[in-house]
Amino acid sequence: MYHLIFVVKIKNNMRVCILGAGLSSITLAKALVNQNIYVDVLFHKKTIELNQTRTLGISKSNVKYFNSSIIDINKILWKLKKIKIFSDNLKNEKIIKFESQHDYLFSIIRNYELYKIIKKSLKNDKYFKEIHSLRNNFSDYYNLVINTDSNNFISKKLFSKKIVKKYNSFAYTTIINHKKIPNNTAYQIFTTRGPLAFLPISATETSVVYSVHNSNHEKKKIISDLIKKYNFKYQIQKIKKIEKFELKSLFLRSYYHNNILAFGDLLHKVHPLAGQGFNMTIRDLIILIDIIKNKISLGLPLDKSVNQEFERKLKHKNLIFSNGIDFVHEFFNLERKIHSNFLSKSIQILGKNSSINKFFTKVADKGIII
Repeated sequence: MYHLIFVVKIKNNMRVCILGAGLSSITLAKALVNQNIYVDVLFHKKTIELNQTRTLGISKSNVKYFNSSIIDINKILWKLKKIKIFSDNLKNEKIIKFESQHDYLFSIIRNYELYKIIKKSLKNDKYFKEIHSLRNNFSDYYNLVINTDSNNFISKKLFSKKIVKKYNSFAYTTIINHKKIPNNTAYQIFTTRGPLAFLPISATETSVVYSVHNSNHEKKKIISDLIKKYNFKYQIQKIKKIEKFELKSLFLRSYYHNNILAFGDLLHKVHPLAGQGFNMTIRDLIILIDIIKNKISLGLPLDKSVNQEFERKLKHKNLIFSNGIDFVHEFFNLERKIHSNFLSKSIQILGKNSSINKFFTKVADKGIII
């Protein structure tokens, strides 16, 4: 097990510690050094193993923030102009379609490429330094502690109260190589086994995420066959190694304890069917950075008031958004169970209304605006 700890030093000797070793942590570190805040990183493991088949969907507004305030990621993005949603119960009919004629809706990016480009940019940054030890009383030493690691003792002691829902499903991820095509449309198919997404990442490669019900002991050969069965666009040349992970949603009851703030996957996890997990974290990051910048500009200390303001601004929005994604999952799961196309037909009718279509597109892009 590894931990990654970011220590943020402000000019007036304020310090913030971030615990975690994932993409959320280094993204936050990069956002902080861009504000000329010194960031020290404590590694307890030399390297982090990066899954080569995992991809992320990043909304248009979050890409804009990334490029302007964190790091330019345009060269590693694959932009999508259309998203089409299908259901087994409607055969080849689309349930709903989202598209942009002149711009793009969403972008797909490989996890490991995003991690590497951020880590590389931090390597020679004068505000960034790796360290390999941490004092025992670190929670007293720092003004704020930001925790993204669900496995450490702080999480088990202070952040154990949460709402957890297991979906009795596993998500299977892979990348398919196929013949070159104009590959700018994502497909989501609600199959009888669960939602299956084809997410383009280049003209010749497409990421696949298949969330399969009751699949704890499912053989990966069967998953490969199911991908081929539901593929109706790609001339597949190769299916790469299939990885899997258990699916569950999580929502923390309390965002902070005194000067310790939960962040990233420790704070919330959602079903991957909408591609919104990392987007929620970026929106959280935007609010957190704004709070910190405002405190510094006013000459105020970074203390537990940052955490209080963060929870006050975001908790209700994140809860509504998380429940909305869960509702979509349960909606199509119910249809799967009753073997009826009534629900899909209803969504199909609603999706033809331009105002409703624009509303869903806006929520997917910017989250809940209240």
